Amino acid sequence: MRRRYAISDEQYERIKPLLSGKPGSPGRNAENNRQFIDAVVWIARTGSPWPDLPERFGKYDSVYHRFNNWAKKGRWKAIFDGLQEPDLDWVMIDSSVVRAHQHAAGQKKAQPRPKPSGEAEEGSLRKSMSSPMRSEIR
Repeated sequence: MRRRYAISDEQYERIKPLLSGKPGSPGRNAENNRQFIDAVVWIARTGSPWPDLPERFGKYDSVYHRFNNWAKKGRWKAIFDGLQEPDLDWVMIDSSVVRAHQHAAGQKKAQPRPKPSGEAEEGSLRKSMSSPMRSEIR
């Protein structure tokens, strides 16, 4: 039975030849490539921080260091390049089916800012003048 955040057997068989530590490769054999890949997929799909990685995947810091080492050595890029379909040079996303966040609907219209006291609008009389004085000026 496949777990919710694990890759299928078919998917693993596609990437298995691209992984390091396989039998026949120089260096140490990795006994847990499948478990490691499932751990990385779990992190990617849940968006959880590394310390929240379930114990069934092993120590989170070991998984993180292995993930980071693969990234530095370019192994993830090699895996993605090996899995890329030759006809998919460009991928286009139709924005009519991409949902925006509810807060991305638009900006609220600007409200007029109150003027500091003492400033009068152009052409208007100062409010600090007494009413008889204002009538004299008009």
